[in-house]
Amino acid sequence: MALVLDSSWLNKHLREYYMKLPQHGKVQVTYIWIDSTGEGLRNKTRTLDIEPKSIEDIPEWNFDGFSTCQTEIANRDLYLVPVRMFRDPFTLDRNKLVLCEVLQHNGKPAESNLRWSCKEAMDAARESQPWFGMEQEYSLLGIDKHPYGWPPNGFPGPQGPYSYAVGSDKIFGRDIVESHYKACLYAGVRICGTNAEVMPSQWEFQVGPCEGIDMGDELWMARFLLHRVCEDFGVIATLDPKPVPGNWNGAGCHINVSTEAMRGEGGLQHIEKAIEKLGRRHAHHIRCYDPHGGLDNQRRLTGHHETSSIHNFSVGVANRGASIRIPFLVAQEGRGYFEDRRPAANCDPYAVTCAMVRTCLLDAPDEEEEIEKKQVEKKD
Repeated sequence: MALVLDSSWLNKHLREYYMKLPQHGKVQVTYIWIDSTGEGLRNKTRTLDIEPKSIEDIPEWNFDGFSTCQTEIANRDLYLVPVRMFRDPFTLDRNKLVLCEVLQHNGKPAESNLRWSCKEAMDAARESQPWFGMEQEYSLLGIDKHPYGWPPNGFPGPQGPYSYAVGSDKIFGRDIVESHYKACLYAGVRICGTNAEVMPSQWEFQVGPCEGIDMGDELWMARFLLHRVCEDFGVIATLDPKPVPGNWNGAGCHINVSTEAMRGEGGLQHIEKAIEKLGRRHAHHIRCYDPHGGLDNQRRLTGHHETSSIHNFSVGVANRGASIRIPFLVAQEGRGYFEDRRPAANCDPYAVTCAMVRTCLLDAPDEEEEIEKKQVEKKD
């Protein structure tokens, strides 16, 4: 039996008594932000006198950045700037969850705040109407970091029976998955599906389509909700790209991309042009597709287990072993979208969508041009 968090055994019916107590018009607002790792999320809650109707009604706040390893001991205050508001599925209406950007004391974005530059890119590419959908894979672990539902001193049967499966001998943690799905819908996150994945105890949910900066906002909130739901069940949701070494699938965060031109008549030629640009900047995108500059993806992008090799860029129609997959129906209809299968499960969606837009729509320089430019800057 998997080890679960002790607090998950607390009396939840007793908790419900307190959840139903009146708030006398007051509203709880939980501020959520990305920490210095580029992967972790932090949060704290305050009381407002009236229910906020828009993001403009929520005041900025601050926190001790030194305690979250986001500042040095001097200038410890960091500022939380609300950017997106969602309904709170844990304390219910009228309470809110608020996603925030983190700014330094001088008003500049904190190092982990990649939303800032992503927003600039999305604003510049607004006329192209970039749409994104991201497929977030994750794995469930006990608090001992052993995959949830796996034999305590061994391994389950080999992969094959678990993907999209049903049955107690194949599926582990469906209660968590369904609770997370409902929480996303209640909050207003554009979750559009979920399924069991290839490795037992591995799952996926999809968010989108979202336009521009909304993709990063919605996926980060969906991740927060996942971790928060897992607290109640006493397990861990890991976004590690290769949580179990060996002959087991890793976890990615595939991104589906389209623009107005790609979705229109003759869109396939625009898809092919974008893919050609991506091929010329493969190394750059690999650096952007996990929070450690590609080191995490080295464990995952091996050319095996439905992945491409991290060292090569490849394209294929309906090929899930390629860097870029063009769906069969897209190739057949001549328009639609493409899927980049390289992003790791723990990627920052702001970094991924920003790189995608700068490469495909804003004509960022090729790898060779970037190297030459840096060499010239060094000489100057």
